[in-house]
Amino acid sequence: MRKGVFISFLLGAILSLSAQNMNPDLLFDIIEKESDTVRATGNSYQFVYEDAMLVCIFDENANRMRIITPIVKREEIGEEELLNALVANFHSALDVKYALSDEIVWSVFTHPLQELSEYQVIDAIRQVYAAALTFGTSYSSTSLVFPGNTKKVEKPSPKPLKKT
Repeated sequence: MRKGVFISFLLGAILSLSAQNMNPDLLFDIIEKESDTVRATGNSYQFVYEDAMLVCIFDENANRMRIITPIVKREEIGEEELLNALVANFHSALDVKYALSDEIVWSVFTHPLQELSEYQVIDAIRQVYAAALTFGTSYSSTSLVFPGNTKKVEKPSPKPLKKT
């Protein structure tokens, strides 16, 4: 029993040392350095990065944040693009994901707020931007791709029944 308590305490101490202590003020400073313009409104920062509008939304109480950018209205794309985005979520959209909300396809990065490092925020901005830019082509957030079947698999055509 004592050994289990000690291990739990030790693990908690190690995890707390790895925390980055990110907060909204530090997050704003990083975004301000990386973007062309930034505007704070409540618990969000709207900013322009490489001519694209991105939004960072955070909740300190829930220890969550996300960086998002809209890509395209759902009605403007076909099923194939949505399926390709789902495949990309597994193989080529690394730390970001394609998501559908309010009939808009988004590029989305989510992470616990406090545990973020400055490097991760900068990388997240770049990946959100890249995933939006490559939607419809390579569907990628970086040059890395996880191996495996990265193409949509077509259903085989049913074979006609033989008459006997």
